[in-house]
Amino acid sequence: MNMFARTSFDKALAGWPGVTLEDLWERRVAKVGGKVFCLLSDDTPYRVTFKCGETSFDLLTELEGIGQAAYFAKRMWVTVRQPSPLSDEELAAYIRRSYALVAQGLTRKLRTELGIQDDLGN
Repeated sequence: MNMFARTSFDKALAGWPGVTLEDLWERRVAKVGGKVFCLLSDDTPYRVTFKCGETSFDLLTELEGIGQAAYFAKRMWVTVRQPSPLSDEELAAYIRRSYALVAQGLTRKLRTELGIQDDLGN
């Protein structure tokens, strides 16, 4: 699934518990519980921005086509540009991990209300 295509992006993320999709900042923004976990640019070159763990941040930012996300970098966010050094499956997995990282920061009560499992696939 091409996560750089808006229709694929929306289709993949819309089924996740608690996810909302909206247009903000000239981007397609994915949120869980009102918190941003991923952004897709609508202009070329297409870019996907997401949160990651410290180890992943260090590894990813060493790759050509992936850099620190503007305005988010100090909080371990990266931007992946198309063409991406990551496969579609790898990119989708990193986006899923971003969802989990952000969802973990929500209150247990809100996660329960949104139907989010406590283990979040970890």
